[in-house]
Amino acid sequence: MASRFDTVIRNGRWFDGTGARSAVRNIGIKDGHISAISAEALEEANCPNVIDATGKWVLPGLVDVHTHYDVEVLAAPALSESVRHGVTTVLLGSCSLSVVHVNGVDAGDIFGRVEAIPRDHVIGAVDQHKTWTNAHEYVAALESLPLGPNIATFLGHSDMRAAVMGLDRATRKNERPTPGEQAQMDRWLTEALDAGFVGMSSQQLLFDKLDGDICRSRTLPSTYAKSRELRKLKSQLRQRNRALQSGPDIENPFNVLSQAVQSLGILRKRLSTSLLSAADIKANPYAIRAMGPLARVINKLGGNFRWQHLPVPFEVYADGIDLVIFEEFGAGAAALHLRNEVERNELLRDETYRRRFRKEYESKFGVRVWHRDFFDAEIVACPDASVIGKSFGQVGVDRGGLHPVDAFLDLVLEHGTAIRWRTTISNHRPEVLKQLARDPGIQIGFSDAGAHLRNMAFYNFGLRLLRHVHEAQRAGRPFMTVEQAVYRLTGELADWYQIDAGHLRIGDRADLFVVDPERLDGTLTEYAEQSVAAYGGLSRMVNRNDATVSTVLIGGQAVVVDGRPADILGKRRTGSFLRAAEKVPAVATGRVSVEN
Repeated sequence: MASRFDTVIRNGRWFDGTGARSAVRNIGIKDGHISAISAEALEEANCPNVIDATGKWVLPGLVDVHTHYDVEVLAAPALSESVRHGVTTVLLGSCSLSVVHVNGVDAGDIFGRVEAIPRDHVIGAVDQHKTWTNAHEYVAALESLPLGPNIATFLGHSDMRAAVMGLDRATRKNERPTPGEQAQMDRWLTEALDAGFVGMSSQQLLFDKLDGDICRSRTLPSTYAKSRELRKLKSQLRQRNRALQSGPDIENPFNVLSQAVQSLGILRKRLSTSLLSAADIKANPYAIRAMGPLARVINKLGGNFRWQHLPVPFEVYADGIDLVIFEEFGAGAAALHLRNEVERNELLRDETYRRRFRKEYESKFGVRVWHRDFFDAEIVACPDASVIGKSFGQVGVDRGGLHPVDAFLDLVLEHGTAIRWRTTISNHRPEVLKQLARDPGIQIGFSDAGAHLRNMAFYNFGLRLLRHVHEAQRAGRPFMTVEQAVYRLTGELADWYQIDAGHLRIGDRADLFVVDPERLDGTLTEYAEQSVAAYGGLSRMVNRNDATVSTVLIGGQAVVVDGRPADILGKRRTGSFLRAAEKVPAVATGRVSVEN
């Protein structure tokens, strides 16, 4: 006799992703969808998969709205580093970067340096897997892969601009797209929106630099676009009710304001705008005070504006001088411009260069992201064990009062990338993080998953927010309910981007995970690394808290079992391409046994 359900999840505390009150329920899954949610026991006879979730939470799969998995998904579509932490839907195409139209070499130049992904592997992945010539074929190519999570995507403006103008012309200040080239970008965006893309991403931030030889150290193509070029593209987004994701030029307050104001629908439809990023920056502790009020004013006037926000301390690691924060000032960018180690070391030894570095390090003028304090930079690995655990500033003191910059440069010259260090750039004040987590003008999600492989790991950012909320609640000092936190990480994001995800109700696709609230603990912040086969065995930072998330289902299929990726993850397709404003059926891949 056939079972009524393919999977039963027994006695878990169920959250539906709407913010409604949670309750202990039994959940039945059939044909990849939620078919029953009951306070009473469900029929388990002949059911092949029964999961006992007693004492655990059953949540809708998390939605990660800011990733750079565009390259990795081609070569390793499991995306297991996100999935194992309960993420069942990821958005590609952020920050004007996508691989819909560019060739492999241009993709390597665009992604390699700004996202710290090995350029040669970017080129190889795109050249090997690219079978598409337009957005519809790109979607078909994604759907032909054994996707782990669900995928939604923006179309990157830098992608379009580089493909239509050529990367060299697209990154020159005096060049503009011809009428024909502008029309081609308009057609490409139309095709993408027809194919179900959630919108377009652009970029005005000037710290992001190109890799390669011909255009090396120029900023991304999107930064060269004038308002007229972007206005024509944004008008499509307005008419189709799709989103714009962008990064402002933070050195230009008018640009930040204009990006927010563009969301307003004065004499035209409003533009749903998601902007980088709301962060409590150490270098400027007052900036965050303006972000929330700005969003509230814009939205009160009829806009649909959100800041993106990472809800955890923004801790970064670096091997030597290879870290994107050095791009924000001239001396740092000059060093990163040089790929040849001999040439770079010659520069770092030069006293004129060092004077420049010290001057820019000490300058109090201008907008900055990095606090530029080498006393707030801890060495965590080095061939010289005597410096481990110290800051560069302290090493300078120990070496006879060396300037912190000289201590840093000396150690980089001595040890190169073998010296590894860390610092926290932003989100360091827990009380401010609590305020941001509640702010309706802020979207939770800025993980950068798939990028900066040696520098950061925020794949479990959702779990870390849940820990923060749960611990405050247990301490008797709640700042939001767990239900509200779950909504902010799931249904709120899915609804804003108009994708079929983030909810756990009867009829919804069975994208969910089971979490043990007692294991929302210190394991979430422990350091870990894992080699990446798709990138030649490069060891990247990851998160490992296998006891926290015991089970993940995508489309009703178990992709994480007992805290570890299941055999089918990345081998059989469990995720779907989520088209904007469209309900998506689950992918039928057969049944997989789940151990109790």
